[in-house]
Amino acid sequence: MPKLPAKKTPKPRPDKTRLALGLTLIDVAKVAGVSPITVSRALSRPELVSEQTLEKVRRAVADVGYTPNMLAGGLASKQSKLVAVFVPTIAHSIFSDMVQTLMDQLGNAGYQSIIGVTGYSVEKEESLLGAILGRRPDAIVLTGTEHSALTRQRLVASGIPVVEAWDLCEDPIDILVGFSHSAVGKAVARHLLGRGYRRFAVVSVSDARAVKRSVGLVDELSVQGVTDVRQVIYPAPATLKEGRDGLSQLLREGTLPEVVVCSSDTVAQGVLAEAASRGLRVPEDVAVMGFGDLSSAAQLYPALSSVRLDGARIGSLIASTLLERLQKQRDGQAPVRIDTGFDVINRVST
Repeated sequence: MPKLPAKKTPKPRPDKTRLALGLTLIDVAKVAGVSPITVSRALSRPELVSEQTLEKVRRAVADVGYTPNMLAGGLASKQSKLVAVFVPTIAHSIFSDMVQTLMDQLGNAGYQSIIGVTGYSVEKEESLLGAILGRRPDAIVLTGTEHSALTRQRLVASGIPVVEAWDLCEDPIDILVGFSHSAVGKAVARHLLGRGYRRFAVVSVSDARAVKRSVGLVDELSVQGVTDVRQVIYPAPATLKEGRDGLSQLLREGTLPEVVVCSSDTVAQGVLAEAASRGLRVPEDVAVMGFGDLSSAAQLYPALSSVRLDGARIGSLIASTLLERLQKQRDGQAPVRIDTGFDVINRVST
């Protein structure tokens, strides 16, 4: 019998993932028709490359499935191109404009951002910082100036730029971009006194920044002869429930105040909802003041008075100051302090 031809062993099909991991900048450069150094620059410092060249490199990266080894690049340049941004919460939008603008500007400069949520807890912030420092970020942005002793020690020892945002203090770690919460409280007190209110109450959460605003409010009212300010404080974070429960508690405990000052627009919306459910008129029976001037504040019924913070401007100032520091980083630089200010917005609710 004639011998059957030997079966050919099929060649293994190429593993696209393995191929992609084995690619180099030279492979991308050949497809894009540019030099490897141009590819490196386009991936790490896109602001230095023309739009036309950048588009060529992006198409080549997509075509060949190249994945940059950011760790190797970081070791070579002593840069990770990573910035960590800590915020108390992503449950509502009070910080969103700041974070979005900050991330956009950092991204345009070739930096990636990683978000950490602290939950208004210095202990959680401390834990997150311990984890993030192991990734060797080029900079860290923190929301607030209240930190544990260990967090502050680690930040100072890290030797990288540190931004404390959304607050001002007398002893910043490095870069400070924000506004005085105590000054907010005092300004709100003067504004409402000027409108004739004399019986005040506060519905707030226990966040350190909210506490500073409440203290500023009470201190300024005391100077003006108003010393009886009822306060209802709940654990952070703020929700509509704290506002509804806060007004209910004030009603149970005594006479209805003339005006309720709230730690956020979210709490204020809860106060408005509870007042409506009880048939109370705003501002005729009780006036309501918020904080943050969320996009919904002007659309509520009645429109909510609040304190406006330009989150996008704060984010832009953080980004520009931080990028300048990263580009000209050197030892012994004096701390930077930028006061962004705020505006008291009067609407129907007061």
